[in-house]
Amino acid sequence: MSEQSSTAPGRRVVITGCGVVSSLGTGIDEFTAALRAGRSNVRPISVFDTTGFEHTNGCEVIGFEPERWIRNVDVDSLGRASRFSTAAARLAVADSGIDLDVLREARCLLSVGTTDGESHELDSMVALEIAGGPEAMSPRLARRTSAGRLATSIAHELRLSNVEVGSIATACSAGNYAIGHSFDAIRLGEADFALCGGADAVCRKTFTSFYRLRSIAPDCCRPFDKNRQGILTGEGAGILMLESLESATARGARIYGEVLGYGLSCDAHHPVAPHQGGIARCMELALANAGVKPAEVDLISAHGTGTHANDKTEAAAIRELFGDDTPRVVSMKSMLGHSMGAASALAAIGCSVAITEGFIPPTINHVETDPECAVDCVPNVAVEADLRIVQNNGWAFGGNNSVVLIGRYDGPREAVA
Repeated sequence: MSEQSSTAPGRRVVITGCGVVSSLGTGIDEFTAALRAGRSNVRPISVFDTTGFEHTNGCEVIGFEPERWIRNVDVDSLGRASRFSTAAARLAVADSGIDLDVLREARCLLSVGTTDGESHELDSMVALEIAGGPEAMSPRLARRTSAGRLATSIAHELRLSNVEVGSIATACSAGNYAIGHSFDAIRLGEADFALCGGADAVCRKTFTSFYRLRSIAPDCCRPFDKNRQGILTGEGAGILMLESLESATARGARIYGEVLGYGLSCDAHHPVAPHQGGIARCMELALANAGVKPAEVDLISAHGTGTHANDKTEAAAIRELFGDDTPRVVSMKSMLGHSMGAASALAAIGCSVAITEGFIPPTINHVETDPECAVDCVPNVAVEADLRIVQNNGWAFGGNNSVVLIGRYDGPREAVA
């Protein structure tokens, strides 16, 4: 288990840009409107052949036109997930208002989390080999398969040469890992700007794995509901621009929120089963790192997959730590599906716009709360709210847990020593 220094001394770190490619839409405006409206775009999966599966719904990115945002890299050389990450990075830079020439002269960090890398392309390679032998495998597809390209393609597209680049493979909690590492780099003065988040594409490998675990819902995702039946696989990318508060205020940037701190842990409990104690411990680490008391948290964006095991265990861990002060607990996966490595990054962006726009996204498809998930999940309809501190949870197979705390920026205050 890793522990960070409490209350995170150093520079204050703020979020000044958000880039979104998701099943709910592309760009921060479409994404925010969909969260507020409680929409989802569940439909039968189309990016691979689902013949033989009884249930085939998912949350795909539909109508995505990567050429609109990817101008300096040959789109055909990129896998589906790298196209998502690169486009989302372009959107985040544009949203931040940073001049690209300024970014190219600065010290930058690129950190992208993922579960599957470019498994969609690997699936296609395997299909070609089965159909025609090794000689049928496509060199063009082979060049797309490196998971490292989820991050390096951003550097190539933005022509950033003074940059540290990394892909983080801690699966469904990886987006929060990338945000946490970037927070440290900015806080400690090791980087001026960071583009961080997560990306993944729907693929046969992961869909089949969850199907074999009997964790794919037949129709829709119902987190915390008594009759929930599992996840729907989704895809997309969420990339955030982080910089120091001094940098943001000096250039008059819009500030979505301040990253207050984060916690990471690996409880090593089980390959696929969540562990209440491990989850609670990770939340404790994040709160200590941020210098926040449980009673100060206004909203928790849950991992909230819609499986029996996750929701029951996560709700119990939250109740264990927050007790009678448990805030509202929502699952954006009810709308987005489970976008794997992109999940906690997209949720972090959802938390940021919830703070700035003053609302709580709902948990949709909800009928009756499971008594074993005793939380107010804001069923079906968004509510207006004055949010100061929001907690974003992310868990993953293997016991990889991550939590990020985001706070509202209300203007200058005395700097942390």
